[in-house]
Amino acid sequence: MNASDGAGVKLKRSIGTPEADYIDPFLMLDEFGSENKDDYIGGFPPHPHRGIETVTYMLNGEFEHEDSTGAKGRMSSGDVQWMKTGGGIIHSEMPEQESGLLKGFQLWVNLPKKHKMTTPHYQEFAADKITVEKRSDGGEIRVISGSTNNNATGAVVNNYVKPTYLHVTLPANASFEQNIAKADNTFIYMISGHLCIGDSTEKLDKNQLGILTEGTSVKVVTNTATSFLLVSAMPLNEPLARSGPFVMNSKAEIIQAYSDLQNNRF
Repeated sequence: MNASDGAGVKLKRSIGTPEADYIDPFLMLDEFGSENKDDYIGGFPPHPHRGIETVTYMLNGEFEHEDSTGAKGRMSSGDVQWMKTGGGIIHSEMPEQESGLLKGFQLWVNLPKKHKMTTPHYQEFAADKITVEKRSDGGEIRVISGSTNNNATGAVVNNYVKPTYLHVTLPANASFEQNIAKADNTFIYMISGHLCIGDSTEKLDKNQLGILTEGTSVKVVTNTATSFLLVSAMPLNEPLARSGPFVMNSKAEIIQAYSDLQNNRF
């Protein structure tokens, strides 16, 4: 669905909606993308988080980020930032451009109860540090986390939910297969083109989210050039309490988060 966040940044939200509220452990998936600066120039001024990981994957453009731990840096096309907010962080993400295309994704991944109050931590990788598996048909797989069937392994390590996060680009009339753990929850998000999953003739089109049923592999076929995200991870199966930027396990913990924020304990 169309949404906005931060200082009016226009988004397409596909997880964290009435139709797909929570796909354990995935809390939210936003695509931001526009050539109109008015859609993104306000950026995401300082805001708090607790209890989750935020994953930013840039396709085009530049963002500058800064936070309450003193960390700061710039993200450019193809870069990945996997941030563990832990017990609390205040950060900002502001566009470093006044025109042109800004496009990318932010995914929120829940943290398990025993790790929600840990120290914030970053895993940041420039585009040239992201593993790319080249296919014989001219397609490619950018491996952010997890491994492909050919053992191309991503730089991001997450031992909480053991995610697989792939950006797959295929030519027309191609097929693709990826093994996954049977217990994982898995989705596909379409960036461009369209594809069919498994033996289905029903197409998944641009900007659509496909939530997959339980299985040990994902198979897709295309009849046009196609680009998509394939994301999979172990569910936490824990109680969930959330309010805005805070995701905990009980209402009392949410109230405590607001109290800690108001009293400068982040």
